[in-house]
Amino acid sequence: VQLVESGGGLVQAGGSLRLSCAASGFTFDGYTIGWFRQAPGKEREGVSCISSSDGSLYYADSVKGRFTISSDNAKNTVYLQMNNLKPEDTANYYCAADSGGRLRLNGWLYNYWGQGTRVTVSS
Repeated sequence: VQLVESGGGLVQAGGSLRLSCAASGFTFDGYTIGWFRQAPGKEREGVSCISSSDGSLYYADSVKGRFTISSDNAKNTVYLQMNNLKPEDTANYYCAADSGGRLRLNGWLYNYWGQGTRVTVSS
C-alpha cells in the first residue's frame, strides 16, 4: 500500500496549487481519503476529506471556500485544488486513507499515510 503526494511548491500569496495523491496497492472503494498538513512547530491539522463511497466532502473551516477536494476513482487519485493561498497555508501536506470510510479529519482514524509534499506561500 502506497500513497504518493505531488504538486507542492512555492507560490505567492493569492496563487494556486493543485496537489495530487496517487494510491497503489489498494483501491479507493470504501475508503475515505483525507488531506492533512503540518507547519513547522505546529500540530498536524486536518484539511479536507472525501468519501469514495458517496463522494461526501468535508473541509476544515480554515480552508473552506478556497480549497476543493476531488477524486478520480478510475485513476485511484485524489486532488486538492488550493486557491487564494495564504502564507499561513505553508506546511507539509499529507494524504491519508481511512479504511473505515468515516468522513472525519481525526488523524488516528487513518491507516495509511503518504510522505508529504511541501507547500510554501510567500507574502
